[in-house]
Amino acid sequence: MRRSTMAMAAVAVAVLLGAQVAGQNAPAAPQRTITPVTDQDIQNPPPQDWLTWRRTLSTWGFSPLDQITPSNVGQLTLAWARGLQPGLQEGTPLVRDGVMFFPNPLDVVQSFDAATGDLRWEYRRRLPEDLNKYFPVPGINRNLAIYGNLIIDTSADDFVYALDATTGQLAWETKILDYTMGAQQTSGPIIANGKIISGRGCEPEGGPDACVITAHDARTGMELWRTRLIPAPGEPGFDTWGDVPFAERRHVGSWMVPSFDPETNLIVVGTSVTSPAPKFMFGSNSNEYLYHNSTLAIDANTGRIVWHYQHVVDHWDLDHPFERMIVETAVTPNRAEVQWVNPRIQAGERRKVITGIPGKTGLVYTLDLRTGEFLWARPTVLQTVISSIDGATGKVTVNPEMLFTAAGQQRFVCPNMNGGKNFQTGAYSPLTNTMFFPLQNTCAEMTATSDRPSLDSLYAVRAEASIAPGTDNVGTIQAISVETGATLWKYEQRAGTASIVATGSGLLFSGDVSGRFRALDQRNGRVLWETNLGAPVTGYPVTYMANGRQYVAVSTGSALATGGTARLTPEIRPANANNLFVFALPAARN
Repeated sequence: MRRSTMAMAAVAVAVLLGAQVAGQNAPAAPQRTITPVTDQDIQNPPPQDWLTWRRTLSTWGFSPLDQITPSNVGQLTLAWARGLQPGLQEGTPLVRDGVMFFPNPLDVVQSFDAATGDLRWEYRRRLPEDLNKYFPVPGINRNLAIYGNLIIDTSADDFVYALDATTGQLAWETKILDYTMGAQQTSGPIIANGKIISGRGCEPEGGPDACVITAHDARTGMELWRTRLIPAPGEPGFDTWGDVPFAERRHVGSWMVPSFDPETNLIVVGTSVTSPAPKFMFGSNSNEYLYHNSTLAIDANTGRIVWHYQHVVDHWDLDHPFERMIVETAVTPNRAEVQWVNPRIQAGERRKVITGIPGKTGLVYTLDLRTGEFLWARPTVLQTVISSIDGATGKVTVNPEMLFTAAGQQRFVCPNMNGGKNFQTGAYSPLTNTMFFPLQNTCAEMTATSDRPSLDSLYAVRAEASIAPGTDNVGTIQAISVETGATLWKYEQRAGTASIVATGSGLLFSGDVSGRFRALDQRNGRVLWETNLGAPVTGYPVTYMANGRQYVAVSTGSALATGGTARLTPEIRPANANNLFVFALPAARN
């Protein structure tokens, strides 16, 4: 197995797997039931709860809570904290009725009293001891789902499983794939009208069969459908790989979390790059190789791909699996700032759109949700890989100067493999119809390392990373109008930036690689409060209400992308401890 670039991570994971307790359930506090969660709850969540990855299936990362305001946020204090399990840590809390559920690395799920941090129960999944033989980093667990009285997750060994929310006992489990195929489930699922929708990364060894989106019944775990991300013979898109044999088509995964629109019944999901990345190794730089680096709209009932849009044919490991925001908005692109515009748009027309920064290139794309029609796109951070987009068709043209045609060739590529955008998510605020994104100013001198595909080389490129020319700051947050595409403000800093949550009082909460966690004003990006958590902010922040008090929760630790970004600023030396921190305003005195 090829794993040279991940050797140290694999060793650490092997140690952790050896310590994993088989199926252990450790109750530590009196049992407390929650109100069963319905589809209506998930699609229109109560203000006090956080019931899915980004709180809503539209992936906004927005909470209407407004107890913490720009005028009092400076009074935030630590309410409670909790050490988390070791491993790569990018978790998101779920909260229902004042009870928190948190996904630790390596399928350790914990439940807390959301007001005090007291442990209610802990579940440790039995994992194969040889898991790290098939995955570079099997321990990442970004999010959970909740439905009825079940906590639902996808496991490191390729199962979907459910826990009783009251006790933490395993309710059911369903095998999706054999883990030896290399299907890597680093993100959990969403619930779309009673269906568990999950994607996964797929190591090259698994071939096309490992690269699937699946749906399961949320009550029973029964599989309902699975959809290939690499089309099989006879399926639309099969011919876009040219003469590459089907069994040698590899690594088009969906390793981040989907969105869902109940009105259209569409699941919206992004996909990753191929292995290897340079396409000359497949015989042609001109093929599309569907469905890599694409947005897919999938019928939630059948798994049928309704439409697709390809953002770029990749040669440099610039994935496009990140969050897609679903927003109904007027569409009036500001041509002074928006580089590529569909000429058929009538300024001010209202559309339900998919928008955001879906990939590492850092480009904002806005597409029509129902049809996939390209509406507009624009860059944010420096990028050198896309030379043009045809506004009428949405077809993307790759910069020919960035293409590889033989092993040993070098290209200076911006952004680098860590991305201008990565797993760290943005947020959308309906208060101002604005989206906010954590971005990184990165480039790399990239070298093609081979002239043919091989299981010994995942991407077949080598990169020497650097900060983008013209700045000493790696991190930036940019506020962009959903209607016009114009940049409303920028916040820039030396350290790389992290995921964002927006609130109904006009605040943004976000962290960074140096361990700072801060509140910013949505209107202008001004920092209103800041604290040092001691380690990179790698988890997704949330805000919720318990016992009438608003809390803000965020977690720290280590992650592959933040580690790569941190190496660009060696003078910043945070620790890497996995911890969960929860903040609130001082409790009222009687």
